[in-house]
Amino acid sequence: MKLFSVDEANALLPTVRRIVATLARDYARVTAAREAAQAAAERAKEAGGGHMPGGDLYVRALAGLAERAGQLEALGVQLKDYERGLIDFPAMRDGRVVLLCWQLGEGDRIEWWHDLEAGFAGRQPL
Repeated sequence: MKLFSVDEANALLPTVRRIVATLARDYARVTAAREAAQAAAERAKEAGGGHMPGGDLYVRALAGLAERAGQLEALGVQLKDYERGLIDFPAMRDGRVVLLCWQLGEGDRIEWWHDLEAGFAGRQPL
């Protein structure tokens, strides 16, 4: 597991923000098309075929989700919530591993951290 200093995480944040923004947009597309995808799957089971309007867009959005999640993982960033664009950067604080916490829509700097077990509800200011 890669450990980030606050400065390293902040330096990476512009890149991460772009990835997370695209990921959140793709997640919204997948969520919006989920009902149509389920209906097409049911028709396919019943009649041996089914067409999903916007199916290509749905498949591209699913592939985009996987690609963006992989990009974050390769950077050492943990994706916690697709919809909110919530991510964590593992870091050391007071001799223990904690998570520097940021979500889409927050500022240009990481301002929160939490213990590994505390999650979002346990966020504390840096």
